[in-house]
Amino acid sequence: MDDQTDATIPSSADERAARDSERSAGELVKEIAELVPKLVREEVKLAQLELTRKGKQAGIGLGMFGGSTLIALYAVGCLLAAAIIGLSGAVAAWLAALIVGVVLLAISSVAALAGRGQLRRATPAVPSEAITSVQADVKEVREKAHR
Repeated sequence: MDDQTDATIPSSADERAARDSERSAGELVKEIAELVPKLVREEVKLAQLELTRKGKQAGIGLGMFGGSTLIALYAVGCLLAAAIIGLSGAVAAWLAALIVGVVLLAISSVAALAGRGQLRRATPAVPSEAITSVQADVKEVREKAHR
């Protein structure tokens, strides 16, 4: 007896499908009018979060570039000091200054490459995750509209 009762009672998914097919066009339009603004707000929020994250990455990259510029300035100072000392004929002092200058330039190069890597991760400054989500939402709405 329980088997017959279970077979005649529709599942909640069946009930929802029947209820959805019986809803009028007006009800569907009303539901869309309620859901679309919510969806738009959520997509805008997602885009804001994504752009904030990318902005932070860009800030870190720009800071690294600024640091490498400062180090390069010190390296130029050292290389200038090396040239002056070299011209004065003190070979050991100039060689020491030259070595320091080359090391500073190497450090500057590493910092510049790290900064460039940070900037590449932050660009393009387009909320690509939000765009993908909106495209998926549009596809879903189109598919349901054709049913």
